[in-house]
Amino acid sequence: MAAVNGYISDSQTGETLISANIALLEINRGSSSNTSGYFSLTNIPPGTYTLAASFVGYQRFEMEIELEPGQSKRLDIELDPTGLLLEEIVVESDIEAEERRDIGISQIQTRQIKELPAVLEPDVFRSVQLLPGVKAASDFSSGLYVRGGSPDQTLILLDETTVYNPSHFFGFYSTFNPDAVKDVRLYKGGYPARYGGRLGSVLTVYNKDGNRNEFGGSVSLGLLASRVLAEGPHSYGSWMLAVRRSTLEPALAVLRRQTDNIPDNFYFLDINGKVNFDLSDNDRVSLAFYSGMDNVLIPIFEDAEVGLKYGNRTFSANWRHIFSDRLFGTLTATGSYYFNEPQFRIGGTPFERNNEIHDYSIKADFEYLPNENNILSAGIWSGLKTLDFQDKFDNQVTFDNLIESQYTSAYLQNRWTLHDQWILEAGIRGNYFSEGNYLRIDPRISLEHRPGERLRLQAAYGRYHQFLSLITNEAFAGFDLWLTTDEGVPPSYGDQFILGAKTIPLSNYALDVEVYYRTMRDLFELNPFMTDAAGLEYPELFRFGEGFAYGFELYLERQRGDITGFIGYTFGITKRKFPGFNTPVLDNTSRGRFYPPKYDRTHDLNLVLNYDLSTNWRINSVFSFATGQAYTEPTGRMQIANQPWSDGTRDTFVVERLNNTRLPSYHRLDFGVSRYGTFFGMGEAEWQFQMINAYSKRNIWFYQYDFDENPVERNDVTLLPVLPSISYTVNF
Repeated sequence: MAAVNGYISDSQTGETLISANIALLEINRGSSSNTSGYFSLTNIPPGTYTLAASFVGYQRFEMEIELEPGQSKRLDIELDPTGLLLEEIVVESDIEAEERRDIGISQIQTRQIKELPAVLEPDVFRSVQLLPGVKAASDFSSGLYVRGGSPDQTLILLDETTVYNPSHFFGFYSTFNPDAVKDVRLYKGGYPARYGGRLGSVLTVYNKDGNRNEFGGSVSLGLLASRVLAEGPHSYGSWMLAVRRSTLEPALAVLRRQTDNIPDNFYFLDINGKVNFDLSDNDRVSLAFYSGMDNVLIPIFEDAEVGLKYGNRTFSANWRHIFSDRLFGTLTATGSYYFNEPQFRIGGTPFERNNEIHDYSIKADFEYLPNENNILSAGIWSGLKTLDFQDKFDNQVTFDNLIESQYTSAYLQNRWTLHDQWILEAGIRGNYFSEGNYLRIDPRISLEHRPGERLRLQAAYGRYHQFLSLITNEAFAGFDLWLTTDEGVPPSYGDQFILGAKTIPLSNYALDVEVYYRTMRDLFELNPFMTDAAGLEYPELFRFGEGFAYGFELYLERQRGDITGFIGYTFGITKRKFPGFNTPVLDNTSRGRFYPPKYDRTHDLNLVLNYDLSTNWRINSVFSFATGQAYTEPTGRMQIANQPWSDGTRDTFVVERLNNTRLPSYHRLDFGVSRYGTFFGMGEAEWQFQMINAYSKRNIWFYQYDFDENPVERNDVTLLPVLPSISYTVNF
């Protein structure tokens, strides 16, 4: 028997391609490249074959190879971007396109992230929010609410390193610089045993390795931020450096002269870097880092101000080694640091909060191909996590808690091709968290049936555990607070069930349908009935609840042609239940009733269209519709008199059930035009002209109530108005 293996990469830049398809056409044997761009086909009978490789946006590659008995042929494949060949493009087959569509997985192309109409700045999370099953809380939130889960239920990995608060500008958009990103992949549910630590989903982001062939880069000037990217080869590999910084300060300076409550200080900064070393044909090493921070100082009113300083720093060192044509391994060391330091000063009296996470780990992953029908994966991830939470009032510490825990997780999974029409993937993951001495086991399984070339039927089940909880503030992401399990605070857990059908109804079209049901148990959050944390034991700070979510998703995509795009629709229901909520007696002892959280949306629809008018002009549009978010409607008001802690009386609302009604439905149209050209013949250039909320639909964010009026007056607080935007990018 023989084997063929190697890396699949971009011919122009040398960037490896993740999940590219590879196949031997004569024997209908195929596979795909892993997260390192590596592929391997084993147990091949000697002979002559046509080897084909394909990837979205690239020219299909075909080559005749001859394999001799016992030969292990190394073949590194370079794919040409389709734009290089214009009319000579040979498109990939429908069957090859089908190979990429595993259950619960969605992918966003980096080109689409940059071209979609965006509020002031292209954004990874805003693009992901357009996928079915993913909801946006508001125009001012880039948080990912995936299949009824809150943002902390999504594990976010940047080059295999956990990122704890991936947001900028009060959560307006994410920290990921689109110029530096190579691959964005969302596992919406039922994800395999390789990943863990979150109840709901996983978002993996891989930064570019850097151009291995020549020096290049880009400069982009925008209204909110500007970006610079440089990349190129060195003697043993490649490098990449990307910087993004806010450019809003001049506009704020002008506004500050005309109105109050404009930030006295505001900036954010992102720096991404990666260096790669090709030590040998079988060994590659990469070093990657990220540093990002927001720094804001906002006057609220006279003699009062709020200061926000928060950010992330990550580092990873990765060694990839090809042991043989059957065994591939990676060893990764990671470091992640998250901090937020909000400060309030009222009448000269400061209140400060400090929340820090230090997370250092090492992990090893292996892929083994014992035969042509099995892909065996195994790995271990172990580290030290430290969470520090401290409150100060008037420079005196009022609460201080430090939790340091070792954690270890290990997994084993096998992808088994039972038959040409059946694929079974089963795995198990063990999770250990030393603080509280918690050991949890998570089984995972998925089954796929292919009754025909154009149809795949899929099912998946998994159990998931989460040892962290995010106390989030919907107004300012800088106030977010991470807390962890400990003795007396068990981890949250849940089960997921998914059924799916993937098909190609017509040439150039793909249709995906999935239904899901998931549970969430032992959810823990700070007890809102707690008046003072001083003197309390750590478990006494929390209350515990449960939840569930179910839904239906439809995704129809046109993949090629002058007009491309997709329609994504979601019907989804999610509910939560905590003690004391939606009960006649509002306290922490009454058994609660289920209620929809604020981000529950019954219907969610996104339509994305791209139209190539010519080689120089491209039109992009996004239309979004969603059921209005749930909110608690007041039924009256009352006055409380003679309070010992205040003067006079205090007005308060009378409410019935939590989130008992909804705001009006949300809808918005964004429109953009791109003009491609050159920058004085020295490089490619692009103008982007965009109109956000093109028909000026003033969607409601929340209602504000005026107690000074009788009856009480309700005022609409609206979201984004019409926003024009322009940017200019030069690639050199």
